[in-house]
Amino acid sequence: MHRAAIVGTGAIAAAHAQALSDHRDRITLTSVVDVDGARARTFADTWHAPGVAPNLTALLAGGGLDLVHLCTPPSTHAPLALECLRAGVNVLLEKPPTLSLAEIDQLAAASAETGAQVATVFQHRFGSGAVRLREMIAKGELGRSLLATCNTLWYRDAAYFAVPWRGKWETEGGGPTMGHGIHQFDLLLSILGPWEQVTAVAGRRSRKVDTEDVSMALVTFADGTLASVVNSVVSPRQTSALRFDFERATVELEHLYGYRDADWTVTPAPGETVHWEASSTVTSGHGGQLTAVLDALDGGGVLPVGIEETRQTMEFVAALYASAFTGAPVRAGEIGPDSPFAERMDGEGTPW
Repeated sequence: MHRAAIVGTGAIAAAHAQALSDHRDRITLTSVVDVDGARARTFADTWHAPGVAPNLTALLAGGGLDLVHLCTPPSTHAPLALECLRAGVNVLLEKPPTLSLAEIDQLAAASAETGAQVATVFQHRFGSGAVRLREMIAKGELGRSLLATCNTLWYRDAAYFAVPWRGKWETEGGGPTMGHGIHQFDLLLSILGPWEQVTAVAGRRSRKVDTEDVSMALVTFADGTLASVVNSVVSPRQTSALRFDFERATVELEHLYGYRDADWTVTPAPGETVHWEASSTVTSGHGGQLTAVLDALDGGGVLPVGIEETRQTMEFVAALYASAFTGAPVRAGEIGPDSPFAERMDGEGTPW
């Protein structure tokens, strides 16, 4: 039986607590931490956690933990994760995992030194539809990948951005590219593999924020696939939509914040027959990824969406911003440690 704690009891923490509850035969929620002690106690009572710690330091000093779920605002992720890793405790980070590539590299160094691991919540990788699609690609059942689109068209109003840390580079790390669309294009990357080049634009069209509220990118993948990625928080009709055109079929997914098997459609090319058979019906959500995390902990393996995979997605984010703000295409591996876009996603500043 593994032992877990949740640090930060805002809205997303409930999804973590529910996932832990659904796996209560394998892991138990032992403790809760929040800067608001009363809110922490209420959350602990709701989810039947026996302990409430005043802060992360006190929590870690108590020992006995296998996994800390960090559900705090983005700017706190890196320092809190570092504290966990240095205490030898594994970390499951909410997105965005850090504010920069430099912070990702700090976590990687700490993980290598202590042996504790850090993973990021990119739960859309674990729904049964995505698992099935990756298996079909690996077996060559769909033919070559040719074209893809990935749209995160969401709507966030002024009240949403009234939360002090939102819409600021220093505390959120970016706009919809960093905090909203990252789930969909992480799924895209997990399916299509390594990307080679990004050409992007970003703008602040409507919201009174420091970050972008819209971004668009054209992406070339290592296998030659061409893709477009759109991220928005100004779109009244909200949707999360991905489309993959292969030689033998088009595979599409449309949902909003989490998909079921029924949200996938497959259209065979003329004269082709493609079998899309459900071997399982796992919904994309925190529970599916926690299953994989627990399997890794049980087997002593690498946590799913660990630091290397997380860095690949974060490098894509940095490349999109770098291309948008410099006006030049950015290739994979081009953003080195001396690049301003390694330290901050807005580099040396935005056009606005």
